[in-house]
Amino acid sequence: MSTQVATSVPDDIAAPRCDPEADLAGRRRIIGIALMCGAVAFFASLDACGKTLARAGVDPLVTTFMRYAASVAMISLFINPVRTPGVVKSRRLPLQIARSLLLFASTALNFLALRYLQLAETISIQFAAPLTVALLAGPLLGEWSSRARLAAIGVGFLGVLVIVRPGVGGMHPAALLCVANVVVYAFYAIITRKLAAYDSTATTMFYTGLAGLALMAPLLPWIWTSPASLTHWALLFGVALFGTLGHWLLVMAHARAPANVLAPFIYTQLLWSVTLGFLLFGDVPSRWTVAGAMIVVGSGLYLLAQETIRREARPAA
Repeated sequence: MSTQVATSVPDDIAAPRCDPEADLAGRRRIIGIALMCGAVAFFASLDACGKTLARAGVDPLVTTFMRYAASVAMISLFINPVRTPGVVKSRRLPLQIARSLLLFASTALNFLALRYLQLAETISIQFAAPLTVALLAGPLLGEWSSRARLAAIGVGFLGVLVIVRPGVGGMHPAALLCVANVVVYAFYAIITRKLAAYDSTATTMFYTGLAGLALMAPLLPWIWTSPASLTHWALLFGVALFGTLGHWLLVMAHARAPANVLAPFIYTQLLWSVTLGFLLFGDVPSRWTVAGAMIVVGSGLYLLAQETIRREARPAA
């Protein structure tokens, strides 16, 4: 009887037509999301390697240098004056240099903070970077936020205060390094957006790590601390490898799915950080870290939702 009912359903209902383009776009989005989750897993692994090295006494500047030496070497294989003529020419060279130095400083601050703080603490505070970018975009880019967005930004910063707890006995001074990192990274992101109007993506990628390496190379003999074991060398290699693979997957993810689809999955890095922190260091996030992280992530997701609504409304307007 059930077979008879099934065969009596009209063909256009029983076997709906598939839209190949929509189906392909859906599969590409799923792949993009998977790549994004993989990218942030690599970034969390990078932080875990950096924390292990910092606790072992390896200078964070050495770790940062190795991180970007590998990155520059990898990028140069694909983006160089031979394969990409004119890539060295920048219409805003001072901004390119400033951007490179800011990214280098951001990474060094992160590794230094990781010596003292849990992985979950550092990444939770760093999630305030998009909020800071949204706040600075008004005076620096002319992209002013509405009152609702400003309120969400304010709530997000309250979440950071919950994690850091200034004036409370549980605050570690290294948390201020994370706060400084948020500000430094926000200016890096602002400059990146400014450069998009003047230089190609290839040119910006080419300069990403160069200025930091050029600054550090003369200082390296004075700050170099040779890793004490093969394990430490392997961890330095891991920092370089995980960073390079993470950015590679990030680029691949954005080639397959829109940024507004991928952005929420950036926050899965918190799950990886908590897991690695517990397995490798025995760290269990405090209730303050958990509560603050939820506030910061919630504010970030709200801003993302508002931006998505605003972009979708533009064609209709």
